[in-house]
Amino acid sequence: MGSIVLKSLSILLGIFFIFVGITKLSPFISKELHKDLRKEYVRYAKVFPFSEMLDFKLPSKWYRRTVGGLEILFGLALATIPSHKIKNTANIGLVFLMILAAYSHIVVGDPFDRCAPALVFFFMLTGRLVVWYQTSRREELEKTAATQNGNGLKRE
Repeated sequence: MGSIVLKSLSILLGIFFIFVGITKLSPFISKELHKDLRKEYVRYAKVFPFSEMLDFKLPSKWYRRTVGGLEILFGLALATIPSHKIKNTANIGLVFLMILAAYSHIVVGDPFDRCAPALVFFFMLTGRLVVWYQTSRREELEKTAATQNGNGLKRE
């Protein structure tokens, strides 16, 4: 039995990341936003972590497509799949993508208002993990309490 907060956060965050991923992959939702994202990912691909150290040039087109595809995949998992293990794996994947997005914005020198959404969603995803942990811990404690007798001994 999960909490309404956890279910709501999962569905809403999932839908948001599906939407954002689609805008990175296709001009279907907004041609202007898609065009802007294509230009921005050229800058972000140049500052990809470890690219200089590993002497690796990341094509911006594939960087944008990979991030967009992962956002759609993880968003679908958060919004639709009932398994908490899969949801938490998707949540952690999205947390890493938000860290990468914040890193890219900072290194490129974008103003704070461009970096703020990545930070907000980082904290929302982290909050979802905290809510899941608290809910699962509470359910575990309730199960333990239900299996104990009045004298504190566990039933066999």
